[in-house]
Amino acid sequence: MKLIDGKALAQTIKGEIKAEVEKLVGEGMKKPHLAAVLIGSDPASQVYVRNKVRSCDQVGFTSTLINRPESITQEELLHIIDQLNTDEDIDGFIVQLPLPKHLNEEEVTLAIDHRKDVDGFHPMNIGRMAQGLSSYLPATPYGILQMLERNDIETQGKEVVILGRSNIVGTPMSILLSRKAKNGNATVQLCHSRTVDIPGHCRKADILIAAIGRANYVTADMVKEGAVVIDVGINRVNDPSKKKGYRLDGDVHFESVAPKCSYITPVPGGVGPMTVCSLMMNTLKSCKGEVYPK
Repeated sequence: MKLIDGKALAQTIKGEIKAEVEKLVGEGMKKPHLAAVLIGSDPASQVYVRNKVRSCDQVGFTSTLINRPESITQEELLHIIDQLNTDEDIDGFIVQLPLPKHLNEEEVTLAIDHRKDVDGFHPMNIGRMAQGLSSYLPATPYGILQMLERNDIETQGKEVVILGRSNIVGTPMSILLSRKAKNGNATVQLCHSRTVDIPGHCRKADILIAAIGRANYVTADMVKEGAVVIDVGINRVNDPSKKKGYRLDGDVHFESVAPKCSYITPVPGGVGPMTVCSLMMNTLKSCKGEVYPK
């Protein structure tokens, strides 16, 4: 069994990005500029945004954090998005999800200029991705593709099972792995809450990607020998023995599943760091005008 260390891989890729940024800035290009909009004071969201700002510093980007109270109105948030859309120095920006319940996430996503949508959620980028055109890939699937590619994990002709059909992970991941491209050409099954006999499907998987949002859902009896297991889940589980009163578990019961795998990602330290890293890669693409020429 080989552990796919997302934290170490992210550091390697950040080093590559930093070197490229230094070269391009030396040639006269401005520093890439990423902005993040954080609404409210959700602890998990604060951690995620802080990690993104720290990553910008590590790779030589300029970063801007816009923090507004939970009481913000939809109109006020859309005004912030409009300002970021028209700010020529901003190459890309994200609105940290989830938003407070009184705000319309769909309207917010559609309001973001697709040319600055470095999270890869806008329908324009999802559509381009589905057609195999250059696009900003959704950050988590992009990170998973990097994990597979840089560990020389073959996808062509493989049976892939994805647990969870969210627009953020499961659905775009199924498109990416099934399309005719490098790190694609797989036969993909997308399982969800209405799927009959999920364990049976999982047992057929050469590559199993768990993004179902249920702690320790995937157990050893659901995984075949030699499978590659990518655990996207990050769930807070009450644990009085921990200082914070909880621990972070993935969707996979790591201790029982790992011995059966050829490769497996840990939680934490697996997919999470790669998601942030993917955001940096998309922002650099935007700055260089690789997807939408400037």
